[in-house]
Amino acid sequence: MPGAARTVVRRACIARKLRRIMSLELCAPVPSRISPKNPDLQRVLDLCPSTPALLLDPAVVEADFRDFSDAFAGTRIFYAIKANPHPEILKRLFALGCGFEVSSVGELRMLQALGIPGDRIISSNPVKTEEFVREAAAHGVGHFAFDSAAEVEKLARHAPGTAVSVRLTVPNEGSDWPLDKKYGVEDAQAVDLLAAARERGLRPAGITFHVGSQNRNANGWRVALEKTRVVWEMAERRGLRLTLLNVGGGMPVEYNIPNVPDAHAVARAIFDARKRLFPSGVETWLEPGRALVGRAGVMVCTVIGVAERDGERWVYLDAGIFHGLAEAMGGITYRALTQAKGPVTPCTLAGPSCDSVDTISKEFPLPPVRVGDRVALVACGAYTTAYSSVFNGFPGPEAVIAEGALI
Repeated sequence: MPGAARTVVRRACIARKLRRIMSLELCAPVPSRISPKNPDLQRVLDLCPSTPALLLDPAVVEADFRDFSDAFAGTRIFYAIKANPHPEILKRLFALGCGFEVSSVGELRMLQALGIPGDRIISSNPVKTEEFVREAAAHGVGHFAFDSAAEVEKLARHAPGTAVSVRLTVPNEGSDWPLDKKYGVEDAQAVDLLAAARERGLRPAGITFHVGSQNRNANGWRVALEKTRVVWEMAERRGLRLTLLNVGGGMPVEYNIPNVPDAHAVARAIFDARKRLFPSGVETWLEPGRALVGRAGVMVCTVIGVAERDGERWVYLDAGIFHGLAEAMGGITYRALTQAKGPVTPCTLAGPSCDSVDTISKEFPLPPVRVGDRVALVACGAYTTAYSSVFNGFPGPEAVIAEGALI
C-alpha cells in the first residue's frame, strides 16, 4: 500500500477510535450533578494549587466500603492496602470495621503505627520474607496464604500453628491486569500442599485465588469457584476439612469503559456459585483494593509541553508512568477533565522524564491544551501514589485530603 494511502487509512482508523472514545465521554464538559465520576473541576483545581497532586476524598472511600458491606453481607472484607496506603484511608476503613491485607513488613508497620490489631490483618502474598512472617505472627496475624513447599516450611518455622490457605491458579479472563502467572498452583498440587501444611503443624483452613486486577467479567468469580470446588472435594478425600473461601480482589472501577460490574453484580455471581457448589456455613472473605479507593482520587497535572512530531500532536504532563500512572503500561486508560476549549482530538500523552517508556497513551483525547493548562484524571485513587517514584528528579503527586470534595 502506498505511503499516502496508509496515511489515509491510519487517519480513518484514528477517527473511528476517536468517535468511540468521545462517546464514552473521556474528555467532556462536567455535568451539573457532582459525583466522583463527574467532580466539580474548578473546586478540584482550587484544592490542588501545586501539581502533580492526588486529591483524595475519604467520604468516597466510606461510601464505597458501605456499598461493599451491603453487597457482601455476611462476609469479611480485608482492604488490600497496596492499592493506596495513605493513613487517612486506613484510619477511615478501620473505624468502619474493615480488615486489612498486607504483604510486607512495611505495610504491617503502617498498620501497627495506627494501632490496628493483628486480628484485623491477614496476608495473602504467597511468598513472604522471613522477617515479615516473624513480625506478623508476633503481632497476632493469624492467617497466611501459600503456594509452595518452601513457604510451608517458612510458616511452620516462624508462625507455628497458624491458619493457612493455598493459592489456586484460576482463569483471569476479563482482567485488564492479569495475575495468573506469578502465583498459584493447580488442583493436585494444591491438595498436596494443604496436606503438607497439616503435617508440619499448620492449620489448613481454605483456598484463595485471584481473578486478576480490574476484572470486568463478574462470571470470572463463578468460574474460579467452580475450579475451587474440585480442589475442595479432593481435599475432603484426603481428610482435610476446609472452612474458608477467599475470593480475593479484582473488583473493577469504571475508568473509560461504561457498565463495569459493581459490587452487587460481583456479589451475586459469588453467592450464587457458593450456594450451588459449597456446603452452608462456609466462611467467605474478599480483598478489594482498587474498588474501595479508585473512585476516591483525582490526579491533577499541569501541561509542561506541547509539540508536533511527524504530523502528530504530543502533550507532556508533569506526571507520567514513573510518577503515578504506571498502570497505563498495562492497559488502564484514564478519563480526563480540563478547562481548555476546542475540538477534542487524539494526541500522544507523555510524562516529564527523559525515558521513552514514559508515554501514557498514543491516542489520548484532549482539546488543544497549552503549556500551563491543567488536566484532571478521574478515578485515580488506586495504584497511583503507591507506584510513584522520583525518577529523573521529578516528584510524584502529593496527596491532598479533602473530605466531601468529590461528592
